[in-house]
Amino acid sequence: MTSAASPAYRRLSVEERRGQLLEAALGLFAHRAPEDVSLDDVAEAAGVSRPLVYRYFPGGKQQLYEAALRSSADALNRCFDEPAEGPPTERLGRVLDRYLAFVEGHDAGFSALLRGGSVVATSRTATIVDEVRRAAAEQIFLHLGARRPGGRLAMAVRTWIAAVEAASLIWLDEDGRPPAGELRAWMVDHLVALLAASAASDPETAGVVRRLLAQERPGGPAADLARRLLPLADEAARLL
Repeated sequence: MTSAASPAYRRLSVEERRGQLLEAALGLFAHRAPEDVSLDDVAEAAGVSRPLVYRYFPGGKQQLYEAALRSSADALNRCFDEPAEGPPTERLGRVLDRYLAFVEGHDAGFSALLRGGSVVATSRTATIVDEVRRAAAEQIFLHLGARRPGGRLAMAVRTWIAAVEAASLIWLDEDGRPPAGELRAWMVDHLVALLAASAASDPETAGVVRRLLAQERPGGPAADLARRLLPLADEAARLL
């Protein structure tokens, strides 16, 4: 009886092999803190030898981690891409849905990254994280129609980004509670409320809020927030 022919072996190109190793590392870093991942773990996950990992990443785990972090940062930046069409709060909701899906899929790695507790954290890794934050802020300014924001508006948006990061970490610690949809709605409300509060003392932010509201629809997130806040506004009116 003739045995079935074995599949032909194909030697991977340099880029293909590097990509294979990076994908294996990403899978490990996504769910384990960087200090808990060894080169032996990466080699085993990729089905190769440890020396081969060193051949493609001669800087060892530090170089591999930075490459994995850069790949994750690029993927996270893609979460922020959203056409400038439709109500701004609904655009933001779609971005946050993608962002929270990314956070959930990279739980331990995401936590170690933002908390800065990893033994492999360096100035280079910090720079990569800051680039993601800047990219997120630039996308928000773009959708708010403020390409060159003043100090108050810039501070409000960056404060919100910091709050989103903190909420994401708490959400992971709480095993995904509240549900992602509730957290996303709260984050959208938070930005609208923060901008509205800043608008009370900053003309630029006031103009941004007016443009934002002009694009919202009656049944959308901004309208729903306004409806829920009206009773509180009536209570506050007694203080005037």
